[in-house]
Amino acid sequence: MTLRSWAERPARLLATPWWRAVAALAAGALPALAFPAPALWWLAWAALVPWLLLLRSAASARRAALEGWLGGAGFLLAVHHWLLPSLHVFILVLAALLGLLWLPWGLVVHRLLGGAPGPGRVAAALLVVPCGWLLVELVRSWEYLGGPWGLLGASQWQVAPALRLASVGGVWLVGLVLVAVNTALAALLCAPRGRAAAATGLTGCAVLVCGVWLCAPVPALTGTARIAVVQPGIVDGTGSVQHRFDVQEDLTRRLAGQRLDLVVWGESSVGQDLGRRPDLSARLAALSRTVGADLLVNVDARRSDKPGIFKSSVLIGPDGPTGDRYDKMRLVPFGEYVPAREVLGWATSVGKAAGEDRMRGERQVVMRLPDTRGSGLRLGPLVCFESAFPDMTRQLTRDGAQVLVTQSATSTFQDSWAPAQHASLAALRAAETWRPVVHATLTGVSTVADPRGRITGERLGTDRSAAAVYDVPLARGESPYVRAGDWAVYGALAVLAVHCAAEFFRWAAIRGARRGGGPAGG
Repeated sequence: MTLRSWAERPARLLATPWWRAVAALAAGALPALAFPAPALWWLAWAALVPWLLLLRSAASARRAALEGWLGGAGFLLAVHHWLLPSLHVFILVLAALLGLLWLPWGLVVHRLLGGAPGPGRVAAALLVVPCGWLLVELVRSWEYLGGPWGLLGASQWQVAPALRLASVGGVWLVGLVLVAVNTALAALLCAPRGRAAAATGLTGCAVLVCGVWLCAPVPALTGTARIAVVQPGIVDGTGSVQHRFDVQEDLTRRLAGQRLDLVVWGESSVGQDLGRRPDLSARLAALSRTVGADLLVNVDARRSDKPGIFKSSVLIGPDGPTGDRYDKMRLVPFGEYVPAREVLGWATSVGKAAGEDRMRGERQVVMRLPDTRGSGLRLGPLVCFESAFPDMTRQLTRDGAQVLVTQSATSTFQDSWAPAQHASLAALRAAETWRPVVHATLTGVSTVADPRGRITGERLGTDRSAAAVYDVPLARGESPYVRAGDWAVYGALAVLAVHCAAEFFRWAAIRGARRGGGPAGG
């Protein structure tokens, strides 16, 4: 076989429908490598290019739609592959259903980049393709469809210029810039007539990032709070719930004398309702007196004052529960409840779906610590999955929270990418809000991010059973994103509305020309 035939072989394979389907799945999965644990963040700036090139080369719009769907399914499977031991075959069903969201995106890419696009179509693609991607992310971010896990912009959690972008327009703005750069690179490769427009788009993205990096405001630091995180690690065997409590109690007791403002335990750190177990309440109050600080624990139990099981952040002072309590509002689909259980209840028989639905809280809560050292620190608690939602941390900041605290577990996914992916969200939420984020876990990755999104202090990995003390920087003021909100989302929706209107009028003009016997081209 000659060198030329080897070079032509990929083109021949991609002319085969089955090989194109495989290529679409693989191309859609590629951006997952930008997220932790691989954390190849730089890959996100070009990871969509193979998928874009595949879509624009589809033989028909129908084929492009199919490959958009397959690529979306591949992306979701790759980003959520660690759910396979829990959901088994059902994860394939979910990926196939949610992958349909990328079907219209495939059509848009094919329409704007297919054939031999000129400067006008390339310029339109630089605007519309990123906005179409954002719309897909926005829809799948609905909590009942799985929530905003694996948003492309979240892959840039350790990139300082991207975090500055997030402080201006949230994770949505970061995602828009990423997809715009990918679109421009694809156009440079496939659209000779539109390369000037593509180069202009790349330059515009660079100017935007540099301009925000140089000119956007930064948080003004106002002091520190001493906050301890207690991570017990894996606790197995009979009586593991009680054993875990004992381990956390012992680790907390070692913090005495360190002049703390707060001690944080992870999600489900207390397995019995404190109203039913006054002995546990008394032990927690004694711990608070020993360390000289309040404890923020998380109770996962059937309530004594309400029907059902709640996951609740509960503040404990030297006299016991202070009355500050936050009940988790956004639950993990299948992990904590089964959507439409009457229809999908069979999922509990093929995986580890929730046997009983957890109950939802009604409102977010800002807790205030006692003014023992002149701080009167205000906390905004979140439970696990909720740290993925930028609107929740934004609302807590607007309500006056000075520190955002996420209580998580991830014990089911200890040896997967999930703990690192979850912990990375602390940096993003901190940058968006100008509020430090304390991410405390039972067995995952515990970490703290400062108001600029930089990771600070000791990082407790999945192999640790320890307590760590952090001098957490505080900041005043509100970030542009907190003040202005989701303007990037509204702008993207406006662009898509204009594009849809233009396509409608184009279609109407072609149809009218055909009826009138005029030329059918457009």
